[in-house]
This record gives sequence, C-alpha cells and structure tokens, in this order.
Amino acid sequence: MQKKQTSVDELISFILEGIEEVKGNNVNLLDLREIENTVCDYFIICNGTSNTHVNAIVGSIQKTVSKNIKDKPWHVEGSENSEWILMDYVNVVVHVFQKHVREFYDIEGLWGDAKVTVIENSFK
Repeated sequence: MQKKQTSVDELISFILEGIEEVKGNNVNLLDLREIENTVCDYFIICNGTSNTHVNAIVGSIQKTVSKNIKDKPWHVEGSENSEWILMDYVNVVVHVFQKHVREFYDIEGLWGDAKVTVIENSFK
C-alpha cells in the first residue's frame, strides 16, 4: 500500500482526533512557523491522568494517523516511564504528558512567542 501525500493540516487533524478518542486533556496547538530556528512547524501538547492514559493517547494517535493517512512517527521517545512521551512526525511534534510533568517543564512557557490555539474537548 502506497502512502499518499498529505498536508500538515490533515496530519494535525488526525492527531487531534486520536487525542480526543481517548479523552486527552488540555490540548494546545503551538504554531512555531514564525519563530526562527525551530525544529518543526507545530507542537501539539496534551496530558493524560496516568501512565496508562498517556500510553492510550499515544496509541490512539498512532492508530488514527496510520489508519487515515498511512503515516507513522519518525521517532517516539519516553515510552519507558510514560510521564512524557514525544512523538516526532517531522513537521509536527506531539508531547503527551502526565499533568505534573507538564506543569514542571512548562513547554508553552518556553515557547512563549508561539501562537497558541487551545483545542476545546468535545467530550466535556
């Protein structure tokens, strides 16, 4: 099966769908395109309530993206302890945290110049 060419917008849409499928919390999309020397165009940041929930979010993202656009992350790290898992889709990097770890590292604060879009959860 050949992978079709997809847009970053489609990838973001399916990543967000995967997060929503398992009720990921506090989802933010950071647009980094206007910032010089960034490693990607977008960060998607969310958190889960436990190791199990963080793993479920990551699994759901991988499943949703793979099923819809036949893509997989270039690299995934942090699965050993499931407190902060990073999924690198090259132009889009997804950070799935446990809440206390997200608060400690404050990625949104570090990238304060980024345009932040808060994604409202439809399951509330």
